[in-house]
Amino acid sequence: MLPLRSPSTARRFPAPRGLYAITPDGLPAAELLARAEAALAGGAKLLQYRDKLAEPAARRPVAEALAAACARHGAALLINDDAALAQAVGAAGVHLGKDDGDLGAARRRLGPDLLIGASCYADPARAAAAAPHVDYLAFGAVFPSSVKPGAAAAPLTLLAAAKAAHGLPVCAIGGITLANAPQVIAAGADWLAVITDLFSAPDIADRAAAYGCLFAAAGASAEPSL
Repeated sequence: MLPLRSPSTARRFPAPRGLYAITPDGLPAAELLARAEAALAGGAKLLQYRDKLAEPAARRPVAEALAAACARHGAALLINDDAALAQAVGAAGVHLGKDDGDLGAARRRLGPDLLIGASCYADPARAAAAAPHVDYLAFGAVFPSSVKPGAAAAPLTLLAAAKAAHGLPVCAIGGITLANAPQVIAAGADWLAVITDLFSAPDIADRAAAYGCLFAAAGASAEPSL
């Protein structure tokens, strides 16, 4: 039987903490790839390919190109909601929400070496159920989100509580900007998942680098406790 989670989880992340870029919906492929390349050039070490609007057949060539870009920049590609696509393009793993299937089944399918992240919203019970199967827990919306305006508010106190309870890195998402990011890092976030404030910036690479500077200023060079 496959182990639920590798004990070397931390070593499979390309960096211990930092910016987690999530691609916006609905962009033409060439524009999406150009923006993702800029985010990676600016220092994003996790990139999630998320496009709820594209047809399934159109997603594979984009995912393949993103996987190649991540390899060039020493980053990890995760695929939103599609374990089969993640396997097909050699991605580092998947990110799954509450409607994206059973996390235990996903772990059995992907084995111990691919990353799995779980959206836990503002729900500690979901985090507890997910923890044996995943490599990080995501909470949000930590601030009002233009991408998901109806998302439940997730208090920042969830971040440190989840790390203490489950020994996993935690990701914060929802309405994060350069202005409010320092308080999220201070609350214990290992990863800041950003869509709008990153990909709508006039200079995406500079914006990504600015997020990296926030972690450096916070003394975020130490690995998360696992």
